[in-house]
Amino acid sequence: MAKHIQDTTTLHNGVRMPWLGLGVWKVEEGAGLVDAVKAAVKQGYRSIDTAAVYGNEKSVGQAIREVIAETGIAREDLFITSKVWNSDQGYESTLAAYETSLNKLGLDYLDLYLVHWPVKGKYEETWRALETLYNEKRVKAIGVSNFHVHHFETLLKNATIKPMVNQVEFHPQLAQQELLNYCKEQNIQMEAWSPLAQGQLLNDPILQEIADKYGKTTAQVILRWDLQHGVITIPKSVNEQRIIENASLFDFELSQEDVARIDGLNQNLRVGPDPDNFNF
Repeated sequence: MAKHIQDTTTLHNGVRMPWLGLGVWKVEEGAGLVDAVKAAVKQGYRSIDTAAVYGNEKSVGQAIREVIAETGIAREDLFITSKVWNSDQGYESTLAAYETSLNKLGLDYLDLYLVHWPVKGKYEETWRALETLYNEKRVKAIGVSNFHVHHFETLLKNATIKPMVNQVEFHPQLAQQELLNYCKEQNIQMEAWSPLAQGQLLNDPILQEIADKYGKTTAQVILRWDLQHGVITIPKSVNEQRIIENASLFDFELSQEDVARIDGLNQNLRVGPDPDNFNF
């Protein structure tokens, strides 16, 4: 289990991915984002998660270049993820979308490229494009986001490469046990977006009680719960204090009893769209 902010898990193709990353969803381009990414890297984060649709790849790329220049950290020591948006899905358009993301980021390669949503009738062709990028060694690892078990079953009928990651909404009120079990059986690494349910869980009395017991915040308890379930977590923040706080997960461990209590909060409740029913 992760004992340090730079501890990694090994994906099924041998690539190592940090257990903790910084998410930048809904963060606008600009100096605030550049500063947040740089602060995170200086605090020890090595993984940054963006996406084409976030509209902030340029600022993420600028931050990466600046922090490399300022700290001497090697590009190879950073783990950068982006995602192909729904309107770009399909074989040729996905290949083009990858180039666009690389250009905006100012990078030669991505560490992880994901299919953002399982767009019906398109995600298989999109996956074929990701396999091409991977086979051409343009990207270190490829995966999906927001896939249910049945999406994998469809994809794997014709795929030649199994996705390495599935990034999904995952938090104590949406514990996704069936999906988590499936991903573990298939050796697909699960990753949590909105691990704090967009802040909705921070005042939960049970989580507060557990947090008090460990001398931690509710956010830290939730993120630690992710890690103890073997799920990578990418909390979003532009606040440097929060970025530091979110990384303070490696000096305590939840008891099995407390993990089970948090598991008991599950209500299959989503803060985001259902992958079986989205219209964008």
